[in-house]
Amino acid sequence: MEPMTARARRTGMVNQRRIPGLVIAGLLCAALAGCGTAVAATAPAQGAGDPLAKATAPQVGCASVNQATTVTVTRHMLFAEPGSNAGTRTVTQRKAALVRALFGDFCAVVSHPEPRQPLHACPADFGLSYTGTFYDRQRVLATFAYDVTGCPQVTVTAAGKSRGTLLLGTAAAAAPHLKADLAAVLGVPQSQVY
Repeated sequence: MEPMTARARRTGMVNQRRIPGLVIAGLLCAALAGCGTAVAATAPAQGAGDPLAKATAPQVGCASVNQATTVTVTRHMLFAEPGSNAGTRTVTQRKAALVRALFGDFCAVVSHPEPRQPLHACPADFGLSYTGTFYDRQRVLATFAYDVTGCPQVTVTAAGKSRGTLLLGTAAAAAPHLKADLAAVLGVPQSQVY
């Protein structure tokens, strides 16, 4: 067995020409970092007396009804009536006033949930439902599911949280124009929504 020798430590010469360049680069970075903090410190704090802070802050869910610009609605129908325009149909609506009216209706419904009641008979369920997504340009604000036949119910989901209720009693009364607003978004007569 051979005795181990200590590893030779590299010794080298430091290039004296690089030191001034490194020092200047370091000083430049420090100066820029200092300027950034000075600018940030002088910027007005949002929310503290800034009237636009709440209006322009991006929201999701029902807090963002007035930011909605587009909705995509898909109609699902499991059982088709003969001669009807049945099946799946998707419509994209970009008229902000119509989009916000429908979004507001869904939010009004889920904000007034119908208390759970004992099971009761529901009308016939023909499998008619609508699903969709509300957008602020490309940003998703909320999704919804609206079961029309059977026991009608609405669910709104935003930021991973869902709120839903049966569309009866106080929930139905909270959005009396839901049918008309959905028909307007779809561009069909109200009679074709149900």
